[in-house]
Amino acid sequence: MSFDLPTLVPLALRTLRAPQDEARRLMALDLPRDVLWQSLLLVVALSVILAELSDYALRLVYGDQIGGGILAGPFVLAGLQLTLLIVMVHAIYWLGRAAGGEGRFEDAILVVVWLQFILVCLQAVQTVALVVLPPLAWLIGVLGLVLFMWLLTHFIAAVHGFRSLGRIFAGILAAMLAVAMILSLLLSMAGLPMPEVSNV
Repeated sequence: MSFDLPTLVPLALRTLRAPQDEARRLMALDLPRDVLWQSLLLVVALSVILAELSDYALRLVYGDQIGGGILAGPFVLAGLQLTLLIVMVHAIYWLGRAAGGEGRFEDAILVVVWLQFILVCLQAVQTVALVVLPPLAWLIGVLGLVLFMWLLTHFIAAVHGFRSLGRIFAGILAAMLAVAMILSLLLSMAGLPMPEVSNV
């Protein structure tokens, strides 16, 4: 199997129709762990590049009405995104195994890489929409969130052999809530201010 865009993009589209089947086919390739980690770095780099292009597109459309970015720059964004994806890999593997799953660590890396690649493809479409039809970009963002949760649920089922998608989805929500609470506690212990929502 070749790993170029003419092969990967149709595979991503097929994954949207049958996520568990395609995830199992990818896992059957039995890719080495170092190749998977390198692939993770690659999709993070692609995501950051697209984020920078999106920021540029927003400034083209809205000019000075758009304020500065939340993050300090692309390297900070890359570091945060890579950290979150690594945490996701470990959560998929260890929490799945604790729940009786049979998945391998390499499979957890693979599905995170593949999930991120699909989201990068959607991110590319959203970047174009920012210039061509900005309101559509917001809808694509909402679609991305729904797609993330749906694919993640199916990928975890494929990795660990779980059958109940409802329990997997509930577990994902519980894990996300736990991570949010832990981060909030760490920020409080470090004496950092919590983000505030400003009134418009």
